[in-house]
Amino acid sequence: MRCIWVIFIGFYSLLFCGSCSNESVQQYEPTPLQLNIPPLFEQNILAPIIPSSNPLTVEGVALGKKLFFDPMLSGDNTQSCATCHAPQNAFTDETRFSDGIDGVFGNRNSMPLFNLAWNYNERFAWDGRELSLERQAFEPVTNPIEMHSNWQEVAIKLQEDSEYPILFNLAFGTSAIDSTLVTKAIAQFERTLISGNSKFDRHLLNQETLTPEELNGFNVFMDEARGDCFHCHGNANNPLWTDNLFHNNGLDATFTDLGLGAVTGDPSDNAKFRSPSLRNLRFTAPYMHDGRFATLDEVINHYSEGLQASATIDPLMKKVDQGGVQLTDQDKADLKAFLLSLTDVEFVSNPDFQNP
Repeated sequence: MRCIWVIFIGFYSLLFCGSCSNESVQQYEPTPLQLNIPPLFEQNILAPIIPSSNPLTVEGVALGKKLFFDPMLSGDNTQSCATCHAPQNAFTDETRFSDGIDGVFGNRNSMPLFNLAWNYNERFAWDGRELSLERQAFEPVTNPIEMHSNWQEVAIKLQEDSEYPILFNLAFGTSAIDSTLVTKAIAQFERTLISGNSKFDRHLLNQETLTPEELNGFNVFMDEARGDCFHCHGNANNPLWTDNLFHNNGLDATFTDLGLGAVTGDPSDNAKFRSPSLRNLRFTAPYMHDGRFATLDEVINHYSEGLQASATIDPLMKKVDQGGVQLTDQDKADLKAFLLSLTDVEFVSNPDFQNP
C-alpha cells in the first residue's frame, strides 16, 4: 500500500505545481467509491447507510485505512485501532479484555467490525452509546483505558507528518487536520469492511453444498422447539446474521454492567447488549460482551442449559425456567457446524483490509 501514498502524493504535487503557472490553484476532486456489495445483500436487505456528510471516496477510504493502522493516534505512539480490531480476528481481539497503552483493562470484549454500513438503528458498541460510525471512531482516542491521548495532540502529530496533510487535502480538500476529518476517514474505511462470502452464502447461491450436519444445524437454529436462534440473529434472508438490536440473553441474575440501561437511563434496558453478527465466529473468540465464553461450545451450552432469569431477561428466552432449550449432544454439534459455515476466510485475508 505504500505505493498508493506515493502515487497520491505525486499526483497532488503535479496538480499543485502545474497551477503555479496559472492564476489559481487547481482543486483536486476526490474519486467517488462504490461499495462491493455481495449478491445476497443486494437481494435481501436495504442499501447501506452512507451519510451525505461523509460520502465514500477512494482517497477518503485510503486515508482512513492508513489512520486505522497508525499508532500515532495513541498517547505514546504504540497502539492503533487495529491493535484491538485485528484483520485476522475479523477486526476484533483474541483476548477477553483489550488493554490500553497504560496496561489498564476494561470490562468489555472488543466488537468485531464488519458490515457496519447496514446497522440501520445507527447505535454502535455493545451498549449502543455511539450514534454513528464517526462518533464510534472518536471515543477510543481519548479513553483513558484505551489509546489515552487527546485530539489536539493527535492533530498536531498528524499535521507535522510529511504525508498526512497532503492525504487530507486529497480526501477532503484541506490540509488542516482535526478530529472531525480523522473520524470521517476512519468511518469511510470501516464501511468498506464487508463480509459476505462464507460457505453458507455460497450454498444459498447454489455454488456449494452443505454437509448433513450443517443442514441439520441450520434446522436447529431455525426451530423454535430446539435452537430458537433466529429471532435475534436472523435467517437465510438476513445475510447480516444479527438484528443489531439489544437483548438481555440471560447471562446473569444480577448485573454489574448495565449495558444499554446505563446509556438510556431506563431500568428496563438494564443488561441489554447488542446482538453481534454470527459471521466469522471461528475468528472472534472469546464471546459475549464481556468475553466470558472462550469457546463456541460454551456459548451453545449457555443457551441450552445455562440461562439465568432476571427482571429484564428478553421474552425470547422462552425456556429460561428450564435453563434453556435443552439441546441434545448431536444437535449441539450440528448447530456448531452450521455456525462455522458462516465463516468468511476471504474477508480476514483480503489485502484491501490489511496493514498497508
